[in-house]
Amino acid sequence: MSSWKKAAKSNQKVHRERAQPAARAHLGILEKKQDYKRRAEDRHQKEDTLKLLRKRALTRNPDEFYHHMINSKVEAGEHHELEKQDEHSPAQIRLMQTQDLKYINMKRTMEANKIQRLQGRLHMTEVANRTHNKHIFFVDDEAEARGFDVAERLQTHPSLLGRKSNRPKLDQLDKLVLGVQDEETIVTMNQEREKSYKELQRRVEREKELTIVQQKLELKRALQEKRSRKPKRVAKGTKDQAPVYKFKYERKR
Repeated sequence: MSSWKKAAKSNQKVHRERAQPAARAHLGILEKKQDYKRRAEDRHQKEDTLKLLRKRALTRNPDEFYHHMINSKVEAGEHHELEKQDEHSPAQIRLMQTQDLKYINMKRTMEANKIQRLQGRLHMTEVANRTHNKHIFFVDDEAEARGFDVAERLQTHPSLLGRKSNRPKLDQLDKLVLGVQDEETIVTMNQEREKSYKELQRRVEREKELTIVQQKLELKRALQEKRSRKPKRVAKGTKDQAPVYKFKYERKR
């Protein structure tokens, strides 16, 4: 049925909207029905708003009180806000901002120290073993290159060649005494190591966020200083970086 309707519409007359006559071209584009509807809806909305305000003014209680009356007044039929005295002086505001900056700097330093201790404990061995090895060995001739044995050159077991850390030599393996560990102990050790790496990642992200906050506070304090020329903003600030401003060079006496 729908296909029949589409086929019937294919041959019907195309109705086009009337354009603005040439004699009235100086009046602009001819208003269409959708333009009239939009203009009428806007006018009706404004009329309804004025009607509601007129009704509220007629039914207003002269003895009504609301708390904003304390901070405002009406003069000659105009509403004015009362000027409030600043709770803090400019010097006090600068001092509080300085304290905030010192606190952020202290927290960032604490996170950086914890990251350094975690990295020293974990050694990042898994990351090191995944990196591409670019070690180059030099030989004297092509015959030595064809018979070159990496395990013999490094004096280690062939199964340990893939490691870049914790790769003992053969004489160290002979002296090594291995303890027997059950499967449950190995699983627990792997879980603890994975947990430590997740904690390290969280602390790195937090240290990065604190660094961005510190940069934004320092920039905000620098912008509040009196200068002969206002600095020009080069890039807007985002959640991943502070805004970038270009300051005019000023010679210090």
